Amino acid sequence: MSDEKQAKIQAFHKALFSSRRIIALCGAGLSAPSGLETYRGPGGLWKKYDVNKLSTTTAFRDDPSFVWLLYANRRHTALKAEPNNAHRALAALAQERPEFLCMTQNVDNLSRRANHPLDRLLTLHGSLFNLKCTICDWVQKDNFDDPICPALAPASTDHPDGILPLMDPENPIGRIEKKDLPKCPQCPLGLLRPDVVWFGEKLDINLVRRADNFVDQEPLDMMLVIGTSALVWPAAGYIGRARGQGARIVTIDLTAEDPEQMAKMEPGDLAFAGDAAELLPLLLEPVIGKMQTDGTFVKE
Repeated sequence: MSDEKQAKIQAFHKALFSSRRIIALCGAGLSAPSGLETYRGPGGLWKKYDVNKLSTTTAFRDDPSFVWLLYANRRHTALKAEPNNAHRALAALAQERPEFLCMTQNVDNLSRRANHPLDRLLTLHGSLFNLKCTICDWVQKDNFDDPICPALAPASTDHPDGILPLMDPENPIGRIEKKDLPKCPQCPLGLLRPDVVWFGEKLDINLVRRADNFVDQEPLDMMLVIGTSALVWPAAGYIGRARGQGARIVTIDLTAEDPEQMAKMEPGDLAFAGDAAELLPLLLEPVIGKMQTDGTFVKE
């Protein structure tokens, strides 16, 4: 490790020790070490399709079959994945610091599976494993069926190259009749959809209020921005708000030290470029303890 990086880690540890109120904003880079693809960058999720157009109510209305195939495959992939050391480190921080709040934009359920205290975890964009009706008020939490229905079984099939034939642009897309897609058990015409926040939709007002209350009630000491380009609003707006409440901004991401990202920094901010699963246990070690081979943390 270079002297410069060691000095930066020591500066972070010093700031961490004096930080009481900490907030985190997490994105897809948090779960990438678990094998889940990210939206942006090389090899990004659905790179041959426009994710902005697919993750919308319009796309679902026009082609629910294709959108459900994509989301059924995302459910399958997330169920196969395991929480990584970054998820575990944040969960351990939440257990050690009662005034730490983690806001995640991820819908994969991995933070929860890492035993992150639920009262200190806000899943801003919902969950792949929650369902809601497109017509009535029926909702279902924690549906882990895989496949979610027989017609979507092809989306739960593993392929060596990682590409579903049904989703390969070079192959015809298999059509699934609407009557064979997940249906609402409460109303006769309702089609179920993933209870996630699509582009153009508003965040859950209750989650927004919890985040707002945490940010506004007292000054903040530190904000961790982990694995996200911080381009999606309104979640990205919390960075400026946290800074306004006195927080030092610490960015942990593969591109954190790129010139474009460094230009956004202000005095006192820190940036660590690298794999969140490797960096977070090291950065948080003075508070959570040293990570063991079994994924637990022990204070020395």
